[in-house]
Amino acid sequence: MFSSQVIQQLQQHETPFYYYDLNLLQQTLNACHKAAQTYQYHVHYALKANFNLKVLEAVQATGFGADCVSGNEVKAAVAHGFDSGKIVFAGVGKSDKEINAALDVNIFCFNVESVQELLVINDLAAAKNKIARIAIRINPNVDAHTHHHITTGLEENKFGINTWQLDDVLFTLKDCSSLEFIGIHFHVGSQITDLDVFKQLCLRVNELQNWFEQKGLTIKVLNVGGGLGVDYYKPDTNTICDFNDYFKVYHDHLQVKTGQEVHFELGRALVAQCASLIARVLYVKNGQAKNFLVLDAGMTELIRPMLYQAHHEIENLSKQDVTAATVKYDVVGPICESTDCFRTDVPLPESHRGDLMALRTAGAYGEVMASGYNLRDRVESVYSQDAYAGNITLV
Repeated sequence: MFSSQVIQQLQQHETPFYYYDLNLLQQTLNACHKAAQTYQYHVHYALKANFNLKVLEAVQATGFGADCVSGNEVKAAVAHGFDSGKIVFAGVGKSDKEINAALDVNIFCFNVESVQELLVINDLAAAKNKIARIAIRINPNVDAHTHHHITTGLEENKFGINTWQLDDVLFTLKDCSSLEFIGIHFHVGSQITDLDVFKQLCLRVNELQNWFEQKGLTIKVLNVGGGLGVDYYKPDTNTICDFNDYFKVYHDHLQVKTGQEVHFELGRALVAQCASLIARVLYVKNGQAKNFLVLDAGMTELIRPMLYQAHHEIENLSKQDVTAATVKYDVVGPICESTDCFRTDVPLPESHRGDLMALRTAGAYGEVMASGYNLRDRVESVYSQDAYAGNITLV
């Protein structure tokens, strides 16, 4: 990813910062767009993964919709040109203020996560003399086989509605004249690399849509969420997800009926590989059993390793000799917390104060989860010089 020219560019900036390869971002968006078009699938970009301005510009220009989980994400999507008719709004705790704002811009659909939420949206829509389109988010009880903090589709989860509550949903819908039921929605988790999980989801969706139709409700939209994972261990080898294989699973196993639309909500798979967190070595601490590299970036800039025990490849950009002998380091940040450690026992070329370091695959849940803990400065973003997000060529 990092040519000598790019490294020269990075050397000019004060660290830490996020570096975005906008060419790679566009290549990834194009690959997803082409694969989805094969089956006429609808893709909504999950803003929670990354709402950097240039990222949003590229996603919007590619023609994707927006998947939002807060009122401010809905506002950001509209402000950056996303068609409100392609905006879906999920979230287990939508406030009245957020629901009203979404109603005002006539979003495509609310993904509803509780029986009580149906009543709230119905009342707020009625007060505006509007009809709100809704999809029921159902927990399909499919195990995503991923980290327990990012598994969302099992029963008794805070997200979604359990299958044993669906009779209550139908009973409630009969009294909600300001709601239009258009479909069902699912999301089983994140960072899923086993495509069999999506096959199992398809089989469960087939069962549930048949149940709804037997009860007399027509389903126009099957929203199967997202969750497609990326390769954090080999970012230069598996740089762009195999969207063809991903969508083919749904084509092969999802029973799509005449007139139905299939919608996806992808985030990480579109943006994770396009960015790295760039930092410098502040200090090298050599102990008897451990060596530490103390960077000027920490959990305030990339919290995933501390929160999810997530792996990120770490490279010393100042030492490009691949034949050089390596030393094992614990790579840590400057934050006043013992948990502020990116990785332990990382084999790296012998490193020194001032060396430029890259923490790879930071485009998803990096910048958006940054904090000001320890009263840290918010860091800037730097973009590849030979890319312009608005210059879109679809394939």
